[in-house]
Amino acid sequence: MTGRRPAGHDRGSFTAEMAAGLPALVLLLLTGLTTINAVSTKAACLDAAREAALAASRGEPGTAAGSRHAPAGAEVVVTSDGEHVRATVRVSVRALGTDLPTISVVATAVAAVEPGAPEPQP
Repeated sequence: MTGRRPAGHDRGSFTAEMAAGLPALVLLLLTGLTTINAVSTKAACLDAAREAALAASRGEPGTAAGSRHAPAGAEVVVTSDGEHVRATVRVSVRALGTDLPTISVVATAVAAVEPGAPEPQP
């Protein structure tokens, strides 16, 4: 006996398993890459919101400062209540440029208005 199996029963099983498993693997890879993109975009939005809030608390144009640091296509909104300045940066992240639904990434930062500084500017 040579230890070989008779041909026939397992023939083509690897191809069938690959046909079923490969789409799941591609979907998992797409999800992972989209998640990494969303997390890095969140970090950029947080940096932009922080810069916008700090600039506005010093009396400088906060929206302009935030827009310089924000990702492309981001919306920067700066509001003030007299004592605090709140900056919010919002942007949509696409799943690797496809037509899938977008993920909305939002970051907010708050800064206290500095004493003696001019009125906060949005």
